[in-house]
Amino acid sequence: MREGLDLPQVSLVAILDADKEGFLRSARSLTQTAGRAARNIDGRVIMYADTVTESMRVTIEETERRRKKQMEYNIANGIEPRQTEKKLRNVLGRERIYESENVDSGVISDPLISLMKPEQIKEAMNSARMEMEKAAADLDFIQAAKFRDQMNALRKLLEKKI
Repeated sequence: MREGLDLPQVSLVAILDADKEGFLRSARSLTQTAGRAARNIDGRVIMYADTVTESMRVTIEETERRRKKQMEYNIANGIEPRQTEKKLRNVLGRERIYESENVDSGVISDPLISLMKPEQIKEAMNSARMEMEKAAADLDFIQAAKFRDQMNALRKLLEKKI
């Protein structure tokens, strides 16, 4: 879990045997590994060790130096930290945006939906179904679930109207 992994949803990084010197426990490696949690606003790093090695000390000092510098910059420029949204690539290379909060289907909160005629609701259901199938074919199951929820909400609304 070193270079190349930029996952903003990683909020906890635990480094086991951090005091064992070697390739994956050098100051550079520890800093890179600890940096994975830096993209999360609540990111934490726990290094399990019996003693604090020179590599650990360098990593901790460098992390504190960077944190202090970033906080000073944020204050000077009026920036409030917020969670990063990062495009993720699934195993087939397709991209999607990771969002931390759940988003409802939006159908219930849309005031125009209640004014739709049954034929229009059926048309919207078909459109949601086609989008769901397309998202599922692209292996974007989060989007597919969103369209499924829209379709189900429209179905319930249609049942009330009929």
